[in-house]
Amino acid sequence: MKELTVQIKDSHLKKIKAGSPLLEKDAIQNTKPLTEEGMVLKFVDPQGTFIGRGYYGRQNKGYGWILSRNEREAIDPLFFLGRIHKAIENRDMFFESNDTTAFRVFNGEGDGIGGLTIDYYDGFYVMTWYSEGIYRFRNWVIEAIETAPQFRGLYEKKRFDKKGTYMEDDDYVSGERGEFPLLVKENGLHFAIYLNDGPMVGVFLDQKEVRKKIRDNYSEGKTVLNTFSYTGAFSVAAALGGATKTTSVDLANRSLPKTIEQFSVNGIDYDAQDIKVMDVFQYFKYAKRKELSFDVVILDPPSFARSKKHTFSAQKDYTSLLQEAIQITEDDGVIVASTNCSTFGMKKFKGFIDQAFKKEGFSYKIEETFSLPDDFRTIKAFPEGNYLKVVIVKKIKR
Repeated sequence: MKELTVQIKDSHLKKIKAGSPLLEKDAIQNTKPLTEEGMVLKFVDPQGTFIGRGYYGRQNKGYGWILSRNEREAIDPLFFLGRIHKAIENRDMFFESNDTTAFRVFNGEGDGIGGLTIDYYDGFYVMTWYSEGIYRFRNWVIEAIETAPQFRGLYEKKRFDKKGTYMEDDDYVSGERGEFPLLVKENGLHFAIYLNDGPMVGVFLDQKEVRKKIRDNYSEGKTVLNTFSYTGAFSVAAALGGATKTTSVDLANRSLPKTIEQFSVNGIDYDAQDIKVMDVFQYFKYAKRKELSFDVVILDPPSFARSKKHTFSAQKDYTSLLQEAIQITEDDGVIVASTNCSTFGMKKFKGFIDQAFKKEGFSYKIEETFSLPDDFRTIKAFPEGNYLKVVIVKKIKR
């Protein structure tokens, strides 16, 4: 494949030479030759010295990714085969597990190819493409996955429409067609998965360790409120952990049947649980009006969300969200504060927590923190890739 030589500005050399794989627009001396996403690029410094090789693909603020720093390594089918199979080998322990059949097998730049993730659901692989650029290598990636362990079928999600939104499609690629719902296991929990029904399949795999911890350590004999609950995965974990009652709140109409389904496949009586289809902020008002309080409150909002009455940005509004949660958390209860926003780190997130408790006049104790699990491999040179921040914090009685 023909490649284009691109010069990197001096101001960006230190970061890139330190291992950052993301190619930012401002790093490129001249962007005019970048005419077609998927072009293979050879990166050089102002003196013409080789820095790395990668591709042009527009993704958020990025203009592409560095894939190799070996001048003799070509970006070809063998490159993709090697990277993908090495990533899969690194997940051997997950393939051998008897109580987990859903996990990530390839995590973008953490495994050496920015712009691509691959997840595994009991024999079915799902590729997610984040730019037109990486999508140009689709056939090489498919060839690599079809020779992967326990392969049954292959699906894909295209997330490179305008503003990174999902492109509606059947999503089936090759192999066996799945019968849905597909039931998968995660640390003994069961989840109903749909690989052909939109951009999200029914459970967020990056929260597996947090769900296990909620089930094993924070639920027995407790009342649990799960906000922004999606399909109720945290509620399932809490119910199986012995919670006296769970309450799941999400604005999406489909959250009701989806949450009922997740309870049902785990043998939980969903009639004994509360499932509310409403705006979370409206629910906070409702709870205060009814004088409801909870032993455990789970906050896992999207980084940005808009409803008829509220616009939520994690960067700007997480402190006020926490204040609402503190007001309906029992003394000595816990809040599971979570965000997948990549624009700030754990230190700033803990700052939001500190501000919220101070504003509400309560002391607190951080019990545990979590970031991405082992199957979501990251690299230190790209901290934005380790986006997940979860803090379990105890509200101290006055």
